[in-house]
Amino acid sequence: MRREIAEQGDAVAATLAEVRRRADDIRSAMTGRHRILLVARGSSDNAAVYGRYLVETHLGLPASLAAASIATHYRAQLDLTDTLAVCLSQSGRTEEIVETQRWAASLGAATVAISNDASSPLATEADVPLTTQAGEERAVPATKSYTGQLTALAALAEALDERGTLTPALDRVPAEVARLESSEEGVDGAVDVLAGAEEVLVTGRGLVFGTALETALKLEETCGRPVRGLSYADLRHGPIAVVREGMTAIVVAAQDGPMLEPLTGLAGDLAERGARVLALGGDDRLAAASSYHVPGPGLPEPVAPIALIVPAQLVVEALARRLGLDPDSPIGLSKVTTTDPD
Repeated sequence: MRREIAEQGDAVAATLAEVRRRADDIRSAMTGRHRILLVARGSSDNAAVYGRYLVETHLGLPASLAAASIATHYRAQLDLTDTLAVCLSQSGRTEEIVETQRWAASLGAATVAISNDASSPLATEADVPLTTQAGEERAVPATKSYTGQLTALAALAEALDERGTLTPALDRVPAEVARLESSEEGVDGAVDVLAGAEEVLVTGRGLVFGTALETALKLEETCGRPVRGLSYADLRHGPIAVVREGMTAIVVAAQDGPMLEPLTGLAGDLAERGARVLALGGDDRLAAASSYHVPGPGLPEPVAPIALIVPAQLVVEALARRLGLDPDSPIGLSKVTTTDPD
């Protein structure tokens, strides 16, 4: 897992080049369509959360996350003739996602597959296959394949953005990912506080919400700890009442954007309730409002999530080893996700 974290700068650069090569195909698939439907599970679903926010904030198009059971169990007959279905699976072989892509295509949707295997059923059956350039991923927890998915989604949005506003920021992403993958700043302190934590909460909002969910998922699956991932808004609407002395709260934020100020205020509120607050990313104000801080990328909010997950991955990998666990092969997990049989 540690070696694969260190390969992400190159993988992100190669994925960005590959998806940009298919930009005309993406635009052609979107012609005459006005909605985007994102289909995914697990880490891929967290990537899709980022994709949804990015599409709606920068393209002005409605985007939604599919409930796969609508296709696989209810077999609902929807009108998807105005929809681009973007289906994400790292292996490209998760049966539920492949079946949902087939369902969407049968109902008139154009399909884009984002996978790490060009020969997978998801890729070969899609109108536009976008292959992340992560190479073989040996560790079960997704690292470079996940950042590849984020990159592919950002490049997809770039292809559909007539204003070209994402391009300058996207060009900076590979170097920033490479910088962070070799940075250990704040990692030891984060591991110290998490190693002794009995209750952990992870929160974020907006474009970085998927990063908060992915951080929580990685802590659960790699370190075997129950972790709750909640949006800032959901946390404010009641669950904040359970925050008390001894709880550890991870607040995830970009260095700028409209969510930074409220998340900084939340960090202060959580600290006042007795939580040990670990800030992931953000700026100096968020760091000052927190007990522990792991610096994030120097990137604007729209593309920050691609690099912001990297310090979280470093913390999780180091924490697993501190706990005497194998971060490469968590107990009870496999690389290809399966759900209940049809």
